[in-house]
Amino acid sequence: MRAVRAVSGLWRWRRNPLRRATDLAEAWLALTALLLVTLAAPLIGVLSGSAAHTWLQRSVRVQQQSRHLVTAAVVRELDPAPAATDPELVGGAPGSRVLARWTAPDGTARREAVQARLPDPRPGDTFRIWTDGHGDRVARPLDPGTATAHAVLAGAGAALLAAGLFEGGRRLVLRRMLLRRYACWGREWGRVGPDWGRTGAGS
Repeated sequence: MRAVRAVSGLWRWRRNPLRRATDLAEAWLALTALLLVTLAAPLIGVLSGSAAHTWLQRSVRVQQQSRHLVTAAVVRELDPAPAATDPELVGGAPGSRVLARWTAPDGTARREAVQARLPDPRPGDTFRIWTDGHGDRVARPLDPGTATAHAVLAGAGAALLAAGLFEGGRRLVLRRMLLRRYACWGREWGRVGPDWGRTGAGS
């Protein structure tokens, strides 16, 4: 839609005796905006998406190397905690709050209260949680597919934002041109207006 509006100024390229210098300037402005919206904005989107993809995939590799899925065992069930204590850390909907024990990747024994996706936890039941190398709980690592989806959204957002800025710049410049034209008309009318319609005026 914005590109169509920019094209609307291109008719001023046509030669005719009534074409003013400002008409030609508006045509150049419309052409510049059209090229920026159709060529530069998508390029900005591609470059932004590519940069975001590189950064996110690097984050994926770092998280997959530093986060570990370990098996925790229920020691006993605990009283429910306030809502949303750490359901994200165990990768799903809030379940039961339990005291659990597990062995960290570095061999350290850990014992903490966690949310477990177990409908009826009993001592000895096991479930899986994500930890870092020292056994501290962390969020599930980002997967490559999700990272790619986020990069695509970032690129599309950057392209739309760039197109909006280009179109906004075109409208701002066009508005300033129109204001200058109106001011010029006002000065001209102030000069010839008093004699308008008089017989032999200006002779």
